[in-house]
Amino acid sequence: MAEKSEAAPTSTAKAAGEMTEALRKSARSLKRSATALDEETDRRTALAADRTLLSAERTYAAWVRTGLAALASGVGARALLADVLPILLVRITASVLILFAGFCLAAAIWREFYSLPTGSARLSVLPRWVLIPVNLFLVLVTIAALAGVWLK
Repeated sequence: MAEKSEAAPTSTAKAAGEMTEALRKSARSLKRSATALDEETDRRTALAADRTLLSAERTYAAWVRTGLAALASGVGARALLADVLPILLVRITASVLILFAGFCLAAAIWREFYSLPTGSARLSVLPRWVLIPVNLFLVLVTIAALAGVWLK
């Protein structure tokens, strides 16, 4: 019986050592998996920030495009409808379209400045020193078109 009592602690120690080694392997594997998951999460976050930035730029372009189309429609309405409809109705129609163009241009710059995400995007944004003069010029053109509708 003395042999069995000595053998039991040895086999228990051996089993405990194997269990410890298995736990260490499992811990290393878990750490590698966590690191890979963190890297994948960081990559997904960066890509999401890039998509959001590109979406914001597309939205800005859409507002400007809509404003330019409304401006052209207002000027065209004034030029083409002058002989067909009463002049007051033509001026009101052209003015509404041109004022809508001014609203679109103002909304474009407002969205660009106040709702642009500043997260972890890896892309560069449109420089604001370019956007301000371009939009101011377009607003001046809109004001000139509105004046031209009523003064001509």
